[in-house]
Amino acid sequence: MATPAPPRWDRKMQQRLARGEEAALGELYDRYASLVHSLAHRVLDDDEAANHITREVFGFLWENPDAYDPRRGSLRSWIAALTQRRAVQRLRHAENRGRSSQDEIEAKVREANTAARADFIVTSMPAPLRDALELAYFRRRDYRQTAADLGVTEDEARRRLRLGLQLLSTAMAPAAPAGLDGWQR
Repeated sequence: MATPAPPRWDRKMQQRLARGEEAALGELYDRYASLVHSLAHRVLDDDEAANHITREVFGFLWENPDAYDPRRGSLRSWIAALTQRRAVQRLRHAENRGRSSQDEIEAKVREANTAARADFIVTSMPAPLRDALELAYFRRRDYRQTAADLGVTEDEARRRLRLGLQLLSTAMAPAAPAGLDGWQR
């Protein structure tokens, strides 16, 4: 799982890419390739297509380092938005070739967007919230057992679960349309 990088790291990485430092691309790939691949795979449900999107995203980053603006958000968020947009475009194109109806295509796109947003939210949320959700939903612990496993009070366990679920529920909200540069408007 990719860890959030400090904003200063994001700016320096963009500057290094702009100077054509191949090592910078390697560091960026090491940090974010699993995020890009998993988001693309979630949308496309195809490992080969996810590999293609991963190569495409990092190729775009290499060729267009100035497309990222550190003042508008984190590099991680921008890369995730870029990945999701490209994967959805590929899904629409593939579905159009398969002669699916427009309603079927849009339903698949909405489902893929929701799943990708949920993945991104879970990987981005603070570890205490994520840990509480994992115990409660994947290990079937109630809030009392979650509190005991985490070594926190029952009130704190309930608070973490509530906040984690509130964050996760935002995945169901419709996303704002992305601009040409991958940023949400």
